[in-house]
Amino acid sequence: MTQLADANTIEWRIERDPVPYPQALEDMEARAAAIAAGEAEERVWLIEHPPLYTAGTSADRAELLDARFPVYDAGRGGRYTYHGPGQRVGYLSINLGQRGKDIRNFVHNLEGWVIAALADFGVSARRAEGRIGIWTDDRDGREAKIGAIGVRVRRWVTLHGFSVNINPDLTHFGGIVPCGIAEFPVTSLSALGIHASMSDFDAALRAHFPGFIAALRKCPETPACSA
Repeated sequence: MTQLADANTIEWRIERDPVPYPQALEDMEARAAAIAAGEAEERVWLIEHPPLYTAGTSADRAELLDARFPVYDAGRGGRYTYHGPGQRVGYLSINLGQRGKDIRNFVHNLEGWVIAALADFGVSARRAEGRIGIWTDDRDGREAKIGAIGVRVRRWVTLHGFSVNINPDLTHFGGIVPCGIAEFPVTSLSALGIHASMSDFDAALRAHFPGFIAALRKCPETPACSA
């Protein structure tokens, strides 16, 4: 079994060119299997994809409005999601077998990590009761989704992770009902008038990563479990 790594020794891999979705899926599945077998270390993998849609295990075909881009079965939870240039996608290969075996705690703290990173750019992001993802108010005061969360756990190793809209073409979301929620728009840092590069956002993620990884633990069955 590999030794439990701290935040400073977990591998960070950042791709400079868009990664095709099948290639990314194959890579993360292989990495998860190797971690579970004690043959590889945990990893944070930050990428962009070419324009595409992914379907989670709860995807409703009626919510695929216009298949203008390739559609892939993701194997994660959730419904339809768009990925494309200008969106930071983070795939996490984290060994929950050594970090509490608490999926709810992991998802809660994953949301908190992204929210903390967005706060560095002046974005007041938040969770929304009954709606997965990361939310904020757009420039018209409407509640809008700026980030998505989708996770799968196999042999207590995580797959998939999050996406955050930095400066994507938001019209590309029009081909789906994002995450099955039709009544709310999507937004991005750029649409909020915030000029930040992908590297800027990566740096914010890195700065808040130690707090995220330190919070992964088994929680008691109380209302404060995920706090």
